[in-house]
Amino acid sequence: MLAIANVADVLGLPGREGVKSPFGLITRIEDGLPVDALERIARLLAPTDTQFKYRLVPRATFERRKRAAFRLSSEEGMRVARLARVWNLSVEVWGSEEEARNFLFRPHAMLEDRRPVDVVIQSEIGAELVLDILQGLKYGSAA
Repeated sequence: MLAIANVADVLGLPGREGVKSPFGLITRIEDGLPVDALERIARLLAPTDTQFKYRLVPRATFERRKRAAFRLSSEEGMRVARLARVWNLSVEVWGSEEEARNFLFRPHAMLEDRRPVDVVIQSEIGAELVLDILQGLKYGSAA
């Protein structure tokens, strides 16, 4: 299991109360992650793609969230946190952000030639498949 503190850090939440345990992170997501968490993960994964964040939250919804609540819905937050988990392990496995991006944005044979980032965004099961590949690389099995 990935360290909750690392995921919270990727989301820009370190040092805030309630993010010291998995349930603390779940509570933060359910209460609504700040819109900044979405913008942060988008900048980390796709620093040159200003449209990437709209793959996680549609543009109109993003603009509403930014104007009014400044918080993501629970479902949106789960998508962002899921991507943060995968990003965190990708950087750990590949040793650099650039190599992690190369992995995430290149089609992978074990994902039926889909890009890992697309599979992660699509569903929790997809994220687990990508995490399995990364853990296999980290711990020495074929991936």
